[in-house]
Amino acid sequence: MTTRLVGCGTALLTPFGGDGAVDEAALRRFVEWQVTEGIDFVVPCGTTGEAVTLTPAEHRRVVEITVEQVAGRVPVVAGAGSNDTRRAIAQSHDMRGAGATHLLHVTPMYNKPPQRGLAAHFRAIAAEAGLPIILYNVPGRTGVNLDAATTLELAAVPGIVGIKEASGDLAQITEILRGRPADFAVLSGDDALALAVVAAGGDGVISVTSNATPKRMTALVRAARAGDLPAARAEHFALTPWMRAAFVESNPLPAKAALHLMGFMGPAHRLPLVPLAERHRPAVQAALVAAGALTDRG
Repeated sequence: MTTRLVGCGTALLTPFGGDGAVDEAALRRFVEWQVTEGIDFVVPCGTTGEAVTLTPAEHRRVVEITVEQVAGRVPVVAGAGSNDTRRAIAQSHDMRGAGATHLLHVTPMYNKPPQRGLAAHFRAIAAEAGLPIILYNVPGRTGVNLDAATTLELAAVPGIVGIKEASGDLAQITEILRGRPADFAVLSGDDALALAVVAAGGDGVISVTSNATPKRMTALVRAARAGDLPAARAEHFALTPWMRAAFVESNPLPAKAALHLMGFMGPAHRLPLVPLAERHRPAVQAALVAAGALTDRG
């Protein structure tokens, strides 16, 4: 299996039961559906998977279940990030032991290191992790941006094979695409920008909306990568209402509400996250109907 990721990967939701525990049976069904729908890779225990409220044992178990259910059919990119470099390295070792094929490492949140600190953090992880690493830049959540120059510096580091770019800054993403090594993957971290990023030469997306629409989001990316922009635009326009609805409140609240409507999992979150506000449910349901993910119930 190649270490370079391309295509559409789902940032998997983590289902919880009514007792608050991870719903392992629901997770297995959900992962199986994602793979059979044609997703290119899966990403457990990221932001969308509510990893920050999982215990270390639960985090490992979610990745183990995902690996078992995938059974080698697609790569498994396990979230392993931390704002403590030592903890991030330890988590990387644990995810390797759980069977992950790649690691997703977010920029350190809250402590706001300078660019040289970010570079040192990721270099230290790459030297110890033992698996290929996807950087994750999401300044809206972490409070720090990984500049294009720093990303390109890290792209030359052995073991760092790509970036999930969720800055929302197309100029920054384009600068990375212009200067990257040929074997360094650039993946959009924003569903609404996936078409633009791939059209500019990017490799795909790590998607929230593909939790509910894996086949269509994968079709969008594949068409764009093949240069079939009319087909890619058609999928983008069909999915646009769902792309908007998936962020009417903080991710993953709308996505989990969507998968509950679709019958894949319960609506439970762990505090401080709470279920989607009732006033947003009609918009989510209508968007899923428009995307073909849900039958109009009248």
